[in-house]
Amino acid sequence: MIEFQAVTKVFPDGTIAVDNLDLTVEDGGITVFVGPSGCGKTTSLRMINRMIDLTDGSILLDGKDIRRSDPPVLRRGIGYVIQHAGLFPHRTVLDNVATVPLLTGAGKRAARQRAAELLELVGLDAAFAKRYPSQLSGGQQQRVGVARALAADPPVLLMDEPFSAVDPIVRDDLQQQLLRLQSELDKTIVFVTHDIDEAIKLGDKVAVFRVGGRLAQYDTPSALLAKPADDFVSSFVGRDRGYRALGFLTAGGVPVGPVVTVKLGEPAGMLDGDWAVAVDADDKPLGWVAAASTKDKTVREGDLVSGGSLFEVDSSAAGTAGSLRNALDAALSSPAAIGIAVDANGAVVGGVTADTVLAALADARRSGEVPT
Repeated sequence: MIEFQAVTKVFPDGTIAVDNLDLTVEDGGITVFVGPSGCGKTTSLRMINRMIDLTDGSILLDGKDIRRSDPPVLRRGIGYVIQHAGLFPHRTVLDNVATVPLLTGAGKRAARQRAAELLELVGLDAAFAKRYPSQLSGGQQQRVGVARALAADPPVLLMDEPFSAVDPIVRDDLQQQLLRLQSELDKTIVFVTHDIDEAIKLGDKVAVFRVGGRLAQYDTPSALLAKPADDFVSSFVGRDRGYRALGFLTAGGVPVGPVVTVKLGEPAGMLDGDWAVAVDADDKPLGWVAAASTKDKTVREGDLVSGGSLFEVDSSAAGTAGSLRNALDAALSSPAAIGIAVDANGAVVGGVTADTVLAALADARRSGEVPT
């Protein structure tokens, strides 16, 4: 547990970066600090490992004041991931990750073995071990940075805007990887971002800071969206907070109806309706085809119309693994106005329409689960 007790940081020029911060970071969860530039979120993070020393108040780590710990010793027990990974350019990927075990007393062989295990854990093939940071993409470098931060198996992991320098697709993948790792490792993670969508996606708790280093609201993502504390939080979260809140509502109550499918490369035959889903040999969706354009002819790649996201149906058939937001987006983004539902293997199991999703949303509103 990390406790901020009336913590204030004033820089030598008189700038108040953090102002009387009271906040408790619970064990085993992801706590996200979010807010506009200059709000003190990064300063708050860096005070935890004494990269910056506080001016007043106390920060307790498992009940012990961090100022009683020698900074280098304190940092060895806290993982730290920054925006550009901060890798040593002259060392291989394997040796970058092995640096921390070596510093904590492990032998060279044991440190490299631990490094290889961590590279696999973060989803990097063994072939990357002998490469240098300059030979990696930005996303790959960030994975190495996460692996290095985990090398000493720290109970606490600090992450300072680690995914902000990569493109949206890579960023989404890194976010998913972090959630997967957290489900396996159960670390106490403090994550800094300026992106409210990232905060809501990753955080078990979200702390919204306002300029001047004051805490505006500290709550679960769903509570933050449903009941912003004031106009600043409401504005920062965004006017589409009701749509964001759909991400916390299961799509299990949305009925999945049948959809017409047709194999790519096979005769379409007589298709019912205006659209059909083209699938491969494993029934995975490849795109939409207009029934009129494929009547009495073989379906080819040139017939496919792209568009539409997918949402995953629980393989146990007890509901859906996706959210109402996933389901509604799938229906609205589809050229056929039908969202494709897939199982855990990515095979088509049916479709949903916006009307059926909105009916489920109406039920959620009546129960008070969605902000109005």
